[in-house]
Amino acid sequence: MNHKESKRVAIIGAGPAGLTAAYLLCKKGIPVTVLEADPVYVGGISKTVKYKDFHFDIGGHRFFSKSKEVEDFWTEILPNDMLHRPRSSRIYYRDKFFSYPLKPVEALLKLGIFESIRCVISYTVYQLFPVKNPKNFEDWVSNQFGKRLFNIFFKTYTEKVWGMSCKEISADWAAQRIKGLSLFSAVINALKPKPKSRDKMIKTLIDSFRYPRKGPGMMWETCAERIKEMGGKILMGQTVTGSTYNAQSKLWKVTYKDHKGKTEILESHHLISSTAIRELANGLQPSLTPDTLKSADSLKYRDFITVGVILKDRNLFDDNWIYIHDPKVTVGRVQNFKSWSPELIPNPSLCCYGLEYFCFEGDGLWTSDDSKLIDLAKKELQAIGLAKAEDILDGCVIRQKKAYPVYDEEYATHVEKIKNELEARFPSLHLVGRNGMHKYNNQDHAMMTAMLCAENIIAGKKVFDLWNVNQDAEYHEAGSAGEEKVITGRLVPQKVILDDSEQKAA
Repeated sequence: MNHKESKRVAIIGAGPAGLTAAYLLCKKGIPVTVLEADPVYVGGISKTVKYKDFHFDIGGHRFFSKSKEVEDFWTEILPNDMLHRPRSSRIYYRDKFFSYPLKPVEALLKLGIFESIRCVISYTVYQLFPVKNPKNFEDWVSNQFGKRLFNIFFKTYTEKVWGMSCKEISADWAAQRIKGLSLFSAVINALKPKPKSRDKMIKTLIDSFRYPRKGPGMMWETCAERIKEMGGKILMGQTVTGSTYNAQSKLWKVTYKDHKGKTEILESHHLISSTAIRELANGLQPSLTPDTLKSADSLKYRDFITVGVILKDRNLFDDNWIYIHDPKVTVGRVQNFKSWSPELIPNPSLCCYGLEYFCFEGDGLWTSDDSKLIDLAKKELQAIGLAKAEDILDGCVIRQKKAYPVYDEEYATHVEKIKNELEARFPSLHLVGRNGMHKYNNQDHAMMTAMLCAENIIAGKKVFDLWNVNQDAEYHEAGSAGEEKVITGRLVPQKVILDDSEQKAA
């Protein structure tokens, strides 16, 4: 057995993290098998679902990263199929549409002078007397924008997304998703020239991005084909039911079954998991301690429904998406897929909207008949003025489990406990990606954790701590004096990424 054969890798999940790791490992000649529960689509929540030649993006995926490595990866996979798209989004509030990012004059006129004055006063009060060490979403955002703007532009939408009070949501989520953004920075961003360096951009406020012409699934379908061309295996419709580690042989036995219930076992030296930590933890052998399993079972996930509505194109709006901050309707966000890419729509006289509903698996929305969900979407499109009844022609429903790991008050403590025990007992288990690490970050973060994971496996040792990848897909490590430095350019010095035989020759 050669040294590369001794690094056989099993990967749970064919999303951006799993496929990125598989692709990079296959390029080094390391045998890889990816197990994906979905029988049809790769890409995880970055897949593109097809219905009657229409293409649906699950959530809307901007291809923009501060990481050159991630951007280069996208270009390598799809060198000639990436569109450059202008970013356009708005907020719907009190029967009016507000540009987002903020346009101060427009916001002033639409909110009205008295409401605007109240917002400025509220912002000033929180600048002078901020909540110290904010622990929840409401306090963190109020510190940045003032309580009045929080109530107008954050509270309703956020509680739709999470199904819980903003006081129950950890401040970590706010700091992560709207990092660097405050009322002041939003106003300044609207008035000053855009920074040329992507490192200085606030990701929330970017005004353009790349996008695969057939949707994000095009990226991951092409990546999957490349993996198979290099000898990697991707097994679709296979659900992992358990993973057993033998400390003496240092081998994994991953048990999985297909939709007919047939069980198979895959043996590997490394196991990369992008599946939800809760499911992974409960399927591990030897078992985790009862206290750690209790932490795993305490982790929560928010599920997601997209109702795709096909209709005659009346050019009623050309935004990529609109946030719905109106409690009178259930929908949280509306995507306009034609504005992401015209190639998602087979007929230029038609358009296609995706109405996004946030729910928990098993609740009333999740279990509703497709016909009822489509009827709800039609009514709500008309209620917010984005469609006329006579123009709506067809619809379909797409359900996505575990779209968002929930950031409640205790999640960080639970994740830390699980991480510590896994690292102590399973040295060749690698957690990557959004659900794999219970980190609600974008696909570039998921990809960077997978890139560094692949480098660790190639190097035969832990060169990078994957938990040090920040939300901008940058890797931070402690410097000699305790300060942090960011790894840019090449991920790893050349001498580190040599495989075992090359190291011996050197």
